[in-house]
Amino acid sequence: MAEFDVDLFVIGGGSGGVRAARIAAGYGAKVMVAEEYRMGGTCVIRGCVPKKLFVIGSHVHDKIEDAAGFGWSIGQVSFDWATLVANKDKEIARLEGAYTSNVEKSGARIVKTRAVLEDAHTIRLATGEKVTAKYILIATGGAPNHGPIVPGIEHVISSNEAFHLKELPKRIVIQGGGYIALEFAGIFAGFGSDVTVIYRGDNILRGFDEDVRKHVRAEMEKRGITIITGRTVAKVDKHGRDFTTHLSDGSSIASDQVMFAIGRHPNVRGLGLEAAGVAINPANGGIQVDGWSKTSVDNIYAVGDVTHRTNLTPVAIREGHAFADTVFGKRPVEVDHATIPTAVFSQPEVGTVGLTEEEARAQFSHVDIYKTDFRPIKATMSGRDTRVLMKLVVDGVSDRVLGCHIVGDGAAEITQAVAIAVKMKATKADFDATIALHPTSSEELVTMRTPTARHVRQAAE
Repeated sequence: MAEFDVDLFVIGGGSGGVRAARIAAGYGAKVMVAEEYRMGGTCVIRGCVPKKLFVIGSHVHDKIEDAAGFGWSIGQVSFDWATLVANKDKEIARLEGAYTSNVEKSGARIVKTRAVLEDAHTIRLATGEKVTAKYILIATGGAPNHGPIVPGIEHVISSNEAFHLKELPKRIVIQGGGYIALEFAGIFAGFGSDVTVIYRGDNILRGFDEDVRKHVRAEMEKRGITIITGRTVAKVDKHGRDFTTHLSDGSSIASDQVMFAIGRHPNVRGLGLEAAGVAINPANGGIQVDGWSKTSVDNIYAVGDVTHRTNLTPVAIREGHAFADTVFGKRPVEVDHATIPTAVFSQPEVGTVGLTEEEARAQFSHVDIYKTDFRPIKATMSGRDTRVLMKLVVDGVSDRVLGCHIVGDGAAEITQAVAIAVKMKATKADFDATIALHPTSSEELVTMRTPTARHVRQAAE
């Protein structure tokens, strides 16, 4: 008789948990996956995928406007929000089915129920069944965080509800200045909503390069999005179908919808972590793990947003794969969390990899900056008032490219390719030796030859 019912029990059917389950099963492990909502997790069901579909849809209005400069005469057009939502739902259902099928094909078993730890090796399902496992992987992800509770918080939606609104709001107030807030600001503005963004800091996109932050804000404001910084939402009142958002400075804004996108918290509540002895990281509220994704309990691991390390889907997938390779494939793999490329699908789009100028100047004595800001070729004919930003951050001693920051159409696609070079520790000379691909915006990355700034940190006496 086997000592345990399964070799691996995965709590959470999102990207990280699914990858770990499939790889572990491929190594011959007996695997069970518990998912209480829908297979696919945040990214597939209520995150990256539906958001990107909405972003793509919201760009169509600009394309129609730009067409006139290229000789196209397009008649009256209309947009139907309900059709967009229905078609998005069909695609998400298809992807959920694919996730489910791929897990089952690998030989792992899925149970659609909540799972709670009773001890380090025992899981209790909401059905009443108990399962024992040699190893447990927690991959429960994260959830929207509304922050400090304000009067009227019950009237506020998160990104989760934004994907299922019955109608497109004519006016929407969005509190937040990060990925999700700015992406939805662009989405709603693209579909014709009047959008106001409220952020408590001095500028949006905290943690990004300062030039990126300034450029994105200026471009968003050109598009008619109102951005109010240095303030927070103090109260939300509802009057019939309308809302009044009261700000910390005493001003107020009327709208049809109010959305908070001020961060996410790890899904750690009610999992039985205390019973199993799994420690929480006091610094970020996520499950505390080491470089191998192992928790404070030897046989329990955690990957993805529930650890609150780097909350990106590809990171969760890499962590899940590395866990399965290490534990079941006997191929120790430790994930390198340095130099992770990321994108913000705001309008304009942001792609970035490596260090910001501020981070580089804090870590290196000599930092060279190469920066260009230009009108893309499309805008010369469309007449659209928009500019692209490209910036390289270089170690002035070794000539290594430490960071690349792009704002404009295709920024994410370009950054994925550049990230390979940055990860390989390419030098500015390597970039210079690369022949430009003309005419493209990205050719600027290999034609910027003169530093726009050089910074030398004085040694302390």
